[in-house]
Amino acid sequence: MTVPQPFQYQGSKRALAPLILQYLPVITTRLVEPFCGSAALSIATAARGRAKEFWLNDFNAPLAQLLSLIINSPKKLGKSYKELWRADHEDAMEHYYQVRESFNRTKDPQLLLYLLARCVKGAVRYNGEGLFNQSPDKRRLGTQPETMKANIKAISILLRGKTIVTSLSYENVLANVREEDVVYMDPPYQGVCGERDSRYFSGISFDDFVAQLGVLNLKNIRYLVSYDGRSGNRSYGKPLPTKLHLTLVELEAGRSSQATLLGRDEMTVESLYLSPALAEELEVYPTMHRKHRDEQMQLMETSVPYGKAKISKRVS
Repeated sequence: MTVPQPFQYQGSKRALAPLILQYLPVITTRLVEPFCGSAALSIATAARGRAKEFWLNDFNAPLAQLLSLIINSPKKLGKSYKELWRADHEDAMEHYYQVRESFNRTKDPQLLLYLLARCVKGAVRYNGEGLFNQSPDKRRLGTQPETMKANIKAISILLRGKTIVTSLSYENVLANVREEDVVYMDPPYQGVCGERDSRYFSGISFDDFVAQLGVLNLKNIRYLVSYDGRSGNRSYGKPLPTKLHLTLVELEAGRSSQATLLGRDEMTVESLYLSPALAEELEVYPTMHRKHRDEQMQLMETSVPYGKAKISKRVS
């Protein structure tokens, strides 16, 4: 199944979405993403008919507004992108910097779409003042207007009429989730950024985040968290504490490109944590999803089960 994406976005879980979806209930009343980014998981969930409603939230207001335009005004946005797009025109680089300056002044989400499509590796960067400061990718000309038009139209069809989009603090979102919701959280990757990094509009406190998860446990909310990971023998980020009684699922995300450049053959593994309520419902044990098909579902043999392990439920 080909799932559309609105723009390339570093850290997007688009490639891992099929695996993550195996840890959602068959039908979810509402999927909530407090740190939605490019909304990759919600788009993949909608494409497979796995949720009835969606709540997309991102503290980065222009990004949230852009998602709202994609869903509710795809024709207007497609036209705007076509007018902004430059290919091999001699002033293409200077044009990018002009658009970037205009975006930092106006926060117009239509300009942000062009920047995301054209910037280096889809890697968002903000300076200490919260201004977008990523450079244009000299090797990429950005998504072709017709392709962009088709992508945003497809996403609009999937999400329109059943999605709300907000730009609130994640704490505000979590305070308003309902017991029938399933929450997927992919917060700023503390494995590389801590509480503040130029990659993200805003960071979060580890201790505050853990406290919020504790509150969700008390409310019996079902949730998943993508949070830390490892590459080779190196771990990135502090694991979520065992006192939360989460179930850890490790997902092989592929070969580390940085390690490959250095001549090392290392696999990047990302952690997915399931809340006690969700793990109990799905009857999931701590699990390793491997890239190779014949190894895809293996219980971790060398690790002590993380938190409150449940009866294994194999999902292919």
